[in-house]
Amino acid sequence: MSLALILGPGWTQATLAQATLDEVSSGRATLAQIDPPIDAQTQDRAEAVREGVVVIRATTDEAEASALLAGFRRRFPGVAVAYTKMNSSRLYDEFLAEAGSGGGTADLLWSSAMDLQIKLVNDGYAERHVSRETEGWPAWAVWRNEAYGITAEPIAIAYNRTLLPEARVPRSHADFLRSLTLHPEDWQGKVATYDPERSGVGFLVLTQNLEVTPRTWDTVRAMGQIGVKLFTATATMLDRLSAGDAVLAYDVLGSYARERAKHDPALGVVLPSDYTLVTSRIALIPKAARHKTAARLFLDYLLSREGQALLAARSVTPARADARAPDDPLTGSTALRPIPVGPELLTSLDQIKRSRTLRQWRRAIEGR
Repeated sequence: MSLALILGPGWTQATLAQATLDEVSSGRATLAQIDPPIDAQTQDRAEAVREGVVVIRATTDEAEASALLAGFRRRFPGVAVAYTKMNSSRLYDEFLAEAGSGGGTADLLWSSAMDLQIKLVNDGYAERHVSRETEGWPAWAVWRNEAYGITAEPIAIAYNRTLLPEARVPRSHADFLRSLTLHPEDWQGKVATYDPERSGVGFLVLTQNLEVTPRTWDTVRAMGQIGVKLFTATATMLDRLSAGDAVLAYDVLGSYARERAKHDPALGVVLPSDYTLVTSRIALIPKAARHKTAARLFLDYLLSREGQALLAARSVTPARADARAPDDPLTGSTALRPIPVGPELLTSLDQIKRSRTLRQWRRAIEGR
C-alpha cells in the first residue's frame, strides 16, 4: 500500500515527498515500500528512456551504492543502470583511453580521487550541468557546475578491537606517530595504509596531509620502519583487519569503515582529533557521454535529498547536511578540514611535483 493511501487526501505531494525521505532515512521504510513522488522532469525522462541506459564508472563499491541505485531504478524504471566499480587510477586512465578513441564515453564518472576528477574538468572533458538540486549546496562542493562533490567523508583510522586495546588506540595523527616512534615493536607488520603510487585516493590523502603538516614525512618513515602493508582500496584493508592480519588501518575512507563496523563488532573507527580530512566523491558528466540525458537524471538524483539520504543509510556522509543521519560523526566534530572541489587540487598533479612527491615518499617508506 502506498503512503498516499495510508496518509489520506489531506497530504500534499510535497508533504508526501518529505515523509518519504524521512521514512527512508530513519529506516522505517524502503523505497520498495513507498510510491515515489511524481517526477517533474517529464521530457528528460522520455529522452532518457529512449536512450535506455546510463553507464556509470565509479570508485564506490556497489554494496555502498546499492540503495541509491535501487532508488534510481525505481524512480526511472525505463532507464537501465550499467554500474562498474574500479580503482580510481584505473577509472581515470580508462576514461582517457575511451575519450581518445573518438567513439563516445561512459555517461557519468564518480570518483574519490578528487584531484584526478578536477584535472578532467580543467582539461575540458566535463559537460556543464546546472542542476535544480543544488540550491543551498555547500560552496566547497561545486566547481563551475561541472564537478560536484557528492559526499563529505572523513579520513579515519580503523582498528581491530580484539587485537588492539582501547588504551593503545591512537586518537590523532600525532598520537599515531608518537606510538610508532616509541613502540615500533608493537606495530611490526601490523599496519595497513594506501599506496599513493597505485591509488589516486592514496596520493590525494598524502598530499593533503602534507598541506597540514610536514611531519607527515616522519609518519611515512615510521610506517616504513615497521613494515607497513600497502593497498589500493579501503575495503581490502578492512578485510585484513577483520581477519586479524592487521591491527590498524591508517587513513581509510571513514564511510566504508563505519558501515563495516555496523556488522563486525571487532572493528573500531576513530576520527583524528588534531584534524580530520574530509574528502568527497566527485561526479561529472563527460562531454562525450553517449547517454547525456540519462546522465543528467542520475546526477540530479545523486544531488537530491532522496538520493543523498539513501547514501547516508549506508554510512556514506552526504554533502547535503539536511540528508545526514542523526548519528553521523561529522555532526559533532570540531576538527574537520574539508578538501574543496576546485582548481587548488591541481597543484599536486603537476607532473614534476607529483614525481618529486612520490620519489620522496618512496625514499621515506624504504628508510632512505
